[in-house]
Amino acid sequence: MQTLDRINYIKGWILDYCKSMPKEPDSLVVGVSGGIDSSVTSTICALTGKKTIVVLMPIKQIKEQQDLSQKHQEWLKKKFDNVESHLVILDNVFKTFKNSLSEFNNEHGLANSRARLRMATLYQVAASNNGIVVGTGNKVEDFGVGFYTKYGDGGVDISPIADCTKTQVWEMGKNLDILKEIVEAQPTDGLWDDGRTDVNQLGMSYQELEEAMKDSSNKNHKKYLEIRKRNLHKMNSIPVCKMKDE
Repeated sequence: MQTLDRINYIKGWILDYCKSMPKEPDSLVVGVSGGIDSSVTSTICALTGKKTIVVLMPIKQIKEQQDLSQKHQEWLKKKFDNVESHLVILDNVFKTFKNSLSEFNNEHGLANSRARLRMATLYQVAASNNGIVVGTGNKVEDFGVGFYTKYGDGGVDISPIADCTKTQVWEMGKNLDILKEIVEAQPTDGLWDDGRTDVNQLGMSYQELEEAMKDSSNKNHKKYLEIRKRNLHKMNSIPVCKMKDE
């Protein structure tokens, strides 16, 4: 599928899903981070013509990351009349959460808690606007290695780009004229004070992951499977204890 066709297909899919709901939502709610995934997703949502609400939710955010998210929302609002944006600063919420749970201090848990606080924020915005929360995860993250926070950025109503590889998302970004500095930025989940990138955390680039996913003879395929195995609990359905027939 050509890049423009892919964009139009996703746009149509979003509209069809909204029309299929018992009560059609009035708005699409997207959290924007300044990364390519959320930038592409929010732009395609805006292309649908439906009210698109983009939400910036900094939590002790690194300045460069916050600057990119602000530049993208400004670009979106200039380009589309149906876009509105909101800055919800969650620093104090996170600080209170962290202090309240000081007995259970864990760096990785707190990083994931940032994503979960953002998820709760998006659903509150959606509830007050008869909206749905639109996910921004791609195929490599969501169904390849499970590189997302369970019930955080994984907690969404629809996932329009979850069947697109990172390379395809980058191609869509270029086609949509997303800001060059966003397209060229190193991918990061923005959950760490030290600004670590996705490559730092995964130990592989997205290009390497895509190749390993497609080819079992690839030198990185075993490493890809190891990462995937660790995160299958996110991608599989919740285990349910089935009762035997009495």
